[in-house]
Amino acid sequence: MTSKAKIGLIGAGWWATSNHLPVLEERDDIELTGVCRLGKDELQQVKSRFGFTHATEDYQELLDIPGLQGVVVASPHTLHYQHALAALKRGLHVLCEKPLTTKADEARELVEEANRQDVQLMVPYGWHYAEFIQEAKVKMDAGAVGNIEFVMCHMASPIRSLLEGKQFLSEGGGVGDRMFDPAAKTWADPTVAGGGYALAQMSHSAGLAYWLTDLKPERVSALTSSPTSAVELYDAFSVRFTSGAIGSFSGAGALPENQQFQLDVRIFGSEGVLTIDCDRARLELLRHDGNNTNLNLEPRAGAYNGSGPTKNFADIVSGKSSTNWAPGWAGMRAVEMIDAAYRSMESGSTESV
Repeated sequence: MTSKAKIGLIGAGWWATSNHLPVLEERDDIELTGVCRLGKDELQQVKSRFGFTHATEDYQELLDIPGLQGVVVASPHTLHYQHALAALKRGLHVLCEKPLTTKADEARELVEEANRQDVQLMVPYGWHYAEFIQEAKVKMDAGAVGNIEFVMCHMASPIRSLLEGKQFLSEGGGVGDRMFDPAAKTWADPTVAGGGYALAQMSHSAGLAYWLTDLKPERVSALTSSPTSAVELYDAFSVRFTSGAIGSFSGAGALPENQQFQLDVRIFGSEGVLTIDCDRARLELLRHDGNNTNLNLEPRAGAYNGSGPTKNFADIVSGKSSTNWAPGWAGMRAVEMIDAAYRSMESGSTESV
């Protein structure tokens, strides 16, 4: 009998218990070995529901479990760095929830440590697992638009109540039942969340844009707005990249809760423009030489794939795959931009990454 790969979880809250754990428990090659969260009753509830061998409120104790091979970090945003770094230093593969961290230097350190340890660092960007998004990546890597000159990236989400610290009604896109409600302070308290819509959601869209383009942010000028919340609901960033290209990144956390995400990325280059539209399921390449592409996609082709990253992580930890579709460096570049954007909002000036 083939031994199962051992995975631990740090931060067993709303999303981890409704998405990551239901995906992992279906795998016959994965053992749910250790779980860590605060609250003894909730901890035992998770242990019993998913059959964990070990349960603890101390993440260091979890990392001491013999034979552990991978860790999912789904703790509050401002704790990602601490938890992910400790796991990486043990030589463990890490799937760290977005945002990768809340500060650029912390994100860079995680990526560097993963490279040092020769392990995979992943950020669960579910849109990376749509077939047409992966095809877009192939086209961009082949130089489909020539030299990149301008990028437009927009995202909007139905999470206003979360950012306002109110009851969250949406099911949130997980694959299993909701075991816990989202903790209000995790999203709406700046000291815990580290920021608002940009960290909570634009880390998705920016991660996608940076993964597709391999651009590096250099300078950022930003405006944000918080009309009804302690963290920002709206973001507008102007970015210059190290290549000389420029871009605009926008975000809105105020769609009605009966709506799906909006996610739109347009990449303009010397030879054409590539358009990705997830809510209307579109991939279009328009080239100056007339060699255009417009895929015929199913209406739901751009729906968020919550299980994709978790399955990819399980494949990596179990040795079935070495392909990381949502690498830590893309999450790092998103955080580098957002960190500079928040500093720009405070200073009223353009800030360097």
